[in-house]
Amino acid sequence: CLSALGILFNTGAGQHILKNPLVVNSIIEKAALRRTDVILEVGPGTGNLTVKMLEKVKKVIACEIDPRLVGELQKRVQGTCLANKLEIKVGDVLKADLPFFDACVANLPYQISSPFVFKLLLHRPFFRCAILMFQREFALRLVAKPGTKLYCRLSINTQLLARVDHLMKVGKNNFRPPPKVESSVVRIEPKNPPPPINFQEWDGLVRIAFVRKNKTLSAAFKSSAVEQLLDHNYRIHCSLHNTVSSFLEIPENFKIAEKIQTVLKNTGYSEKRARSMDIDDFIRLLHGFNSEGIHFS
Repeated sequence: CLSALGILFNTGAGQHILKNPLVVNSIIEKAALRRTDVILEVGPGTGNLTVKMLEKVKKVIACEIDPRLVGELQKRVQGTCLANKLEIKVGDVLKADLPFFDACVANLPYQISSPFVFKLLLHRPFFRCAILMFQREFALRLVAKPGTKLYCRLSINTQLLARVDHLMKVGKNNFRPPPKVESSVVRIEPKNPPPPINFQEWDGLVRIAFVRKNKTLSAAFKSSAVEQLLDHNYRIHCSLHNTVSSFLEIPENFKIAEKIQTVLKNTGYSEKRARSMDIDDFIRLLHGFNSEGIHFS
């Protein structure tokens, strides 16, 4: 026990060590690891999951921000045949380039859940899958469907880029110290090839629509900040694509608000609400805006 060694877990940094060997084995089983795999693990803690994976794969690259835990992990494999299969990267995984890996298996520090998911999904070359432990509500948002309470920007962005499955619930007593929330394990499998969509554009549109997901799109797009942004983008688009020879030739009485509402009406989404729109709806809407020279990035 680390506390016996004078090491206190930093729960503020998401340090909740998975202690139940049955849960560890279940996660490894669901990851379907192969002998030739290179595995990325984030937040290995004291290495309960790491050591089990090292027995089954070619290599584990463990990313850990806490030097005290790095020391514990190194001690645990020192002098064993597993030591040369473990590579430890010390530092903040969000600030570093990810290495090449076949699969990612991690009991993730929960406060980095969202940025880490998108770092993973935009990572190239493609990996086979990720088996990740999340806070229960975050996991349920990842798999939420249109029209359900938890459906949000996170749901649609993740599902655009990957297939997501909820694998199992994990109670708080399986951790030391126990977190305040229940957890879930999720499987994320990137779509390969990815949809032929500019993700920055896509996310720009989805972000506007989901700021007030219960409002109609017609109302959501009436915000002055949104109109300002899209007007700016439209003028840049026109100048770059010689739609008009210069800014001056955009008609003096041009109003982006009218153009936006026309696109919403013509695509049939004016009275729709983000909470009930699926990926195909947003693809059609994005195409409608883009074909009129309106861009989101």
